[in-house]
Amino acid sequence: MSLSDTAGGWGIDALVAELRDLRVKSLEHRQRREHPPKLPSRRILGPIVDNLGAVLFPNRLGQEDLNDEGIDYFVGQTLDSLLRQLHRQVALELRFVAEQNGTSTEVKHQAAEITREFAKQLPKIRLLIDSDIQAAFEGDPAARSSDEVLVCYPGITAAIHHRVAHELYRLGAPLVARVIAELAHSATGIDIHPGAQIADSFFIDHGTGVVIGETAVIGSRVRVYQAVTLGAKRFEKDDNGMLVKGNARHPIVEDDVVIYAGATILGRITIGKGSIIGGNVWLTHSVPPGSHVSQGQNRTEVFATGGGI
Repeated sequence: MSLSDTAGGWGIDALVAELRDLRVKSLEHRQRREHPPKLPSRRILGPIVDNLGAVLFPNRLGQEDLNDEGIDYFVGQTLDSLLRQLHRQVALELRFVAEQNGTSTEVKHQAAEITREFAKQLPKIRLLIDSDIQAAFEGDPAARSSDEVLVCYPGITAAIHHRVAHELYRLGAPLVARVIAELAHSATGIDIHPGAQIADSFFIDHGTGVVIGETAVIGSRVRVYQAVTLGAKRFEKDDNGMLVKGNARHPIVEDDVVIYAGATILGRITIGKGSIIGGNVWLTHSVPPGSHVSQGQNRTEVFATGGGI
């Protein structure tokens, strides 16, 4: 019996064959006909990050029935499981890159080293997230407790994902890191490239529509509101017309800067320490420390009884 006979006469057999032909042609075009490489999986990495949150904050994000005696056991067992899964995902990325480059590097040992070094960074990640939570609690009068900030605020969800993703990016697993970043993007509307360097006490208020580019550098105690963009002004091309990768092209934001909703800051410029960037500002040049940048004021004139028109 064919698939078409069991699926209401929708021509499933023909569709399967056509899709197979397209898939084969695509693999041949990319020279991967025999053994197409597997990629890191969003479906697997999502629970890994969720479980990392539970490991870092077991009393708030862990199992409901945890008691003091069981916390260490829960943390240890959960860590062992998720690090094994993470190791496999990193190995998939390294194998994919090796095949892309035509090399035959043994990836399991390298993946283990990346995973082991990442695990060592977890206490540092926890401290950074603690500082982000405290900044949100102190910076938002609507926040009733730091626990509320942790479990409710999309900016903290994005921060947790970024702190995890940035370490993996730095250690040599940028594709796994990018998948983790895009999971947060999908869930919160906050788009932070894992390459962005963000210091402690970072607070994204509301958050929807925030975009932070790969080479952005953000100092301590920076506060950002919704729809802020830290982007590139232009994309350089090489002699063959291809985009140049890796250039420093996003802003540097120094300590204690506040950037209000809708501001767009583009290019490798510096926003000096303690500056305030007003809402909806379009900024493409550096500003010194202590600057207050706002839109030009609108001029309104009222004409009575048609006077002056």
